[in-house]
Amino acid sequence: MAVRPYWKGYLKLSLVTCPVAMSPATSESEKVRFHTINRETHNRVVSHYVDSVTGKEVSDEDEVKGFDRGGEYVLLEDDELQAVNLESVRTIEISTFVPRETIDWIWLDKAHYLVPDGKVGEDAFAVIRDAMAAEDVVGISRLVIGRREHAIMLEPRGNGIVVWTLHYGDEVRDEDEYFDRITADTDPQLLEVAQEVIQGQTKHWSPSFVKDPMQENLLKIIAAKKKGLKNVVKPIEVPTASKSNVVDLMAALKKSLEGGSKKSEAKAKR
Repeated sequence: MAVRPYWKGYLKLSLVTCPVAMSPATSESEKVRFHTINRETHNRVVSHYVDSVTGKEVSDEDEVKGFDRGGEYVLLEDDELQAVNLESVRTIEISTFVPRETIDWIWLDKAHYLVPDGKVGEDAFAVIRDAMAAEDVVGISRLVIGRREHAIMLEPRGNGIVVWTLHYGDEVRDEDEYFDRITADTDPQLLEVAQEVIQGQTKHWSPSFVKDPMQENLLKIIAAKKKGLKNVVKPIEVPTASKSNVVDLMAALKKSLEGGSKKSEAKAKR
């Protein structure tokens, strides 16, 4: 079921403009969430803002944003914060296009679905979408989300457009600082056998591959608690590293191949 859009505005390419609506592409609403409960009364524990010096609770009307300047705070009212709003609060204006393959995965943050907001803008939306697809490019723009301007990437996908927020330059760490430490060279024979193992375990992608077993175990525990039963989920035993765990790589890979062959034979008999 489609969720209500949390942002509405305009998509603009040069003189072409259309109203659009944007919704998150992913959801965490199905996750098991917990409240903090008073063990004695079984009532929920709620939080309140209190003055860090006096310890007294602060009312909503007395709360204000403050910028720290070495122990002193510059106070900013809501109307002053609204005054700094940029055009990107309401408009996604695409001024730059780049080949899709030039943007590495690490720059991508959160995905959103962008659709026309009403029938009136569908033609303009479709033109922008199909032109990007035909040129095999993505659009780069900016958008204010939560009072912070984000760089975004617009990628045509099917009938719509996926909007990716992008990480800032100072948020992405240099991979060479980590990967350059790895100096091992792979033995060609080991590589060949490892490739066979991978080929035997290669399948088409399915969402079932990314189920959350921890979520499922939590639901089992909750269901058992409702029935007055003890914990029905056994704790996972994590093997500790030791010298005895170090085995011959070739022997381990060949054993993996044998295991894969037996599974394939069992499936074929079914």
